[in-house]
Amino acid sequence: MGLLSSLAHPEEVVALLKFKFGGCETVMPKCDFSTMPPTRRRCYEFLKMTSRSFAAVIQALEGDLRDAVCIFYLVLRALDTVEDDMTIPIDVKVPMLKAFYTHLRESDWRFMESNEKDKMVLEEFPVIATEFQALAPIYQTVISDICQQMGEGMTIYLDQSPDSMDDWNEYCHYVAGLVGIGLSRLFSASAMEDTVVGEDTRLANSMGLFLQKTNIIRDFLEDVLQEREFWPKEAWGKYGKKMLELSRPEKRGDAVACLNELITNALHHIPDVLTYMSRLRNQSIFNFCAIPQVMAVATLERCYNNPAVFAGVVKIRKGEAVKMMMEATTMDSVKAIFSHFTTHIKERIPPNDPSVVTTRAIVDRTLTLTKVEQPYVSTSAYYPLYVSCAMLMGAIVWQYWTGISNVVNNVSSS
Repeated sequence: MGLLSSLAHPEEVVALLKFKFGGCETVMPKCDFSTMPPTRRRCYEFLKMTSRSFAAVIQALEGDLRDAVCIFYLVLRALDTVEDDMTIPIDVKVPMLKAFYTHLRESDWRFMESNEKDKMVLEEFPVIATEFQALAPIYQTVISDICQQMGEGMTIYLDQSPDSMDDWNEYCHYVAGLVGIGLSRLFSASAMEDTVVGEDTRLANSMGLFLQKTNIIRDFLEDVLQEREFWPKEAWGKYGKKMLELSRPEKRGDAVACLNELITNALHHIPDVLTYMSRLRNQSIFNFCAIPQVMAVATLERCYNNPAVFAGVVKIRKGEAVKMMMEATTMDSVKAIFSHFTTHIKERIPPNDPSVVTTRAIVDRTLTLTKVEQPYVSTSAYYPLYVSCAMLMGAIVWQYWTGISNVVNNVSSS
């Protein structure tokens, strides 16, 4: 949704104005690239070119952890580019994925035959390898280990889609859960977080699965039109012989039932997310983790019981995204946001939905875990003033919108 959709929500317009005039710098401060070596500066250029969601929050991390996470992202981006490239023959791709982590120790390996949009990270991989080798050994060990595990795991689902719900969890583990585990190990390695953050791989894995499942659910139509199937057959197979059938108008009832089942499955990760977040102590790491998670629960709420998922891409409002980015800086705020969107899901649970009992159970559990004194949204105080100046504020926001959109589009796509 665009700017105009936020005009009916005064608290979002206020957030947009604050954002434009520097109100978000405490959450995502600007990074100084002028003193960096050329290869490191080039890596941050790659980050901006390839990241849909993490460029801004990575740059807001503190100390040497920022560089470690940047390189971690680029290494996995390069690995993912190999996986995504359908022009690479399977007999070449499989050994390439399995051996990819070994190239981190080489100074001249590069791949010039990719046709993917992010091919620059393969063509200029020596730049990334140079900066990888400049990291502290403890960071190198984590990045290399995760790259090896992910490369191996990617080969399992190269020519097949998730069948069972267990397969779905396994696929999401390889492409996102391992990212959560790797990041958590980097957090602990930096000494900015306790060792338990990096050691509790179950919670770290859940963090990744929550984000990945949200993306898979939201991107249904885009994926099936490209003949990619990431929804598990155990869910969609109840309603047809092919997953593409869910996109047909006459199948909307079945499609929404399947959608609700998968959203309910994703919601079961919320208790783990909350436990994980409660352990974080460093503010920049907390912000880094919180922003994608609150965007995810907002996206799930927007998708729940919503047939529009099968006709296009359902998105949260830009003003809504900015408001969450600015406010998700404390545990109470994160709980309030989760409570807000989970409450909206509860209000829309169809009484005849096949997943109704399971959905109500996880929603009620989430609401118990997220009780806070201060609710996330309270708009009543805005309206007397807002009614008289909404159009003026809208004009101001519109004037400055281009700059805001570039950042918000990146973060809210996660």
